[in-house]
Amino acid sequence: MLRLEDLQILVETLDRGSLSAAAARLGLSKQMASRRIAGLEAALGARLLQRTTRRLSATELGLDFAERARHILAEAEAAEAAAAHAAGVPRGRLRISAPVSFGTLYLAPILGGFLARHPALDVEIDLDDRQVDLVGEGYDMAVRLGRLADSSLVARRIYGMRLLLCASPAYLAERGSPGAPADLRQHDCLIYNLARSTEWRFGGGGEARVTVTGRLRSNNGEILRDAAVAGLGIVRLPAFLVADCLRRGALTEILPDWACEEGGVHVVYPRHRQASPAIRAFVDYVQERLGSAAREEAVVVKDRVRSSPRVSPSDRTLPA
Repeated sequence: MLRLEDLQILVETLDRGSLSAAAARLGLSKQMASRRIAGLEAALGARLLQRTTRRLSATELGLDFAERARHILAEAEAAEAAAAHAAGVPRGRLRISAPVSFGTLYLAPILGGFLARHPALDVEIDLDDRQVDLVGEGYDMAVRLGRLADSSLVARRIYGMRLLLCASPAYLAERGSPGAPADLRQHDCLIYNLARSTEWRFGGGGEARVTVTGRLRSNNGEILRDAAVAGLGIVRLPAFLVADCLRRGALTEILPDWACEEGGVHVVYPRHRQASPAIRAFVDYVQERLGSAAREEAVVVKDRVRSSPRVSPSDRTLPA
């Protein structure tokens, strides 16, 4: 009789491209994973994987069998979730994707408390700034920042998030402070290269859209923030990433009267998972614990003009 664990090993091997990666993901040795796949092939009387010294691939039969195995595993997971929902106890495995900086700053400190509250639940959290395909890549849920694109996913807002425009005092002393969004075209901007465009949008003093350019791009907000502190240009980042730098004067907010477009911190998940006790438990816990982060961000935004001195072009000093 086929075992679900063997099906999972096969699917993970094909998804990750190697037995070693699949074994590591499932907490097995490579030798054990290989024996389980061999046993599965023996039980079926057919070869599922082609192995060479350089690569591993599925046979045509293996591809068809793996696709059916995915449906079996999904049904088994759904049955487990339904039973857990009936019992009201979150259990099983919860696989989460989250942005790198937000994950390390806000999720990492609260995971221990979440696991202690729900001892029957295992959590796997992957930090990646790209927008993952939840269903295609096997995630239960994801944390996403900013404005959400239209999709069939269910979204639950954790709290509002503001984007602030900042530069170091040294950069502003040398290059001058922009007086309006259009002035950004004359400046070096530090660009988040996973954004859908390099257009920065503003409100407050009136609607404005500016396509910015710069010599440094990154898919990580902390790299861009540190580059701004080093005087390499103007950056647009969530308040939680620049709050400390603003407080200690390492960064100065610019164009404070022109509010950048707003977004939020959201948890998203597939519609068919919205009844999952594990997902509900995680979302509720994150909202409960990150309320202080929302209040802190509101204070930063409220006091930003008072705490951030402006530097005008006429006040700048040129380097010797």
